[in-house]
Amino acid sequence: MADKFQESKASLDKEVTRLQGMINSDQAREHRQKARDTHGYIKPKNASTMILVDGPQNDPVILMGKRNKKLKFMPGALVFPGGSVDQYDGSVPVAEELSERTQSRLLTAMRGRPTKRGARALGVAAIREVAEESGLLLGKSGTFNTDHEDWKDFCNKGLVPSLSALRLFSRAITPPGNSRRFDTWFFVARASEVGFAPEGGFDPDGELEELQWIRPKDAITQDTREITRVMLVELINRLERDPDLSDDYPAPHYQTVGNHFRKTLI
Repeated sequence: MADKFQESKASLDKEVTRLQGMINSDQAREHRQKARDTHGYIKPKNASTMILVDGPQNDPVILMGKRNKKLKFMPGALVFPGGSVDQYDGSVPVAEELSERTQSRLLTAMRGRPTKRGARALGVAAIREVAEESGLLLGKSGTFNTDHEDWKDFCNKGLVPSLSALRLFSRAITPPGNSRRFDTWFFVARASEVGFAPEGGFDPDGELEELQWIRPKDAITQDTREITRVMLVELINRLERDPDLSDDYPAPHYQTVGNHFRKTLI
């Protein structure tokens, strides 16, 4: 166990150092300055990502897919399902709310004036993005009444989205100076929370392609971006130390302060 811990720590340190080097490079500094001159300060937009875990504890797999190569943001990269939080997300009816502990941690860490509606919107957005990008519906049986197009599949399948099993995994904010910035909240949940899976496994909307269940250690070697590799190593550590996915396990928060890539815990 000690050897595995040291190996995981070394991998994490390597990826963080790589990111730090990129952020501090002359090219990155020039890019940030040019973006600031062109766009001014860009406020990060809330986004949510879902990490679905399946398989046995000693050999877990996670859901990932490749972003469509025609997309402007991270084209072709292997990523977790996720995307921007919509204004409507906070109003979506759910079968079960976030656990009190998870909600409390979100309210403590969110930017601006955090609200319970805003906190639940983060979790709802993660479920919605999984549904849109993979066809997997996380929810419980029940009557779900909404006219919103994004949730028609839940209505048709008699499922109500449920937040209670979502656990806060991590948070990452795009560095200043980028033309597109996201304050991304990562959630983790077991695949057993999936109430419906399409025939053949997936029914993607085209944003994610080549969806697959992949071992985290194998995903690191694929076409992943630096921050995704950081999250994959964090996930390997989390699953080794907290296989039951408790709702109070410390969540890493990565952000750039000045020219330094900083990690704190939520």
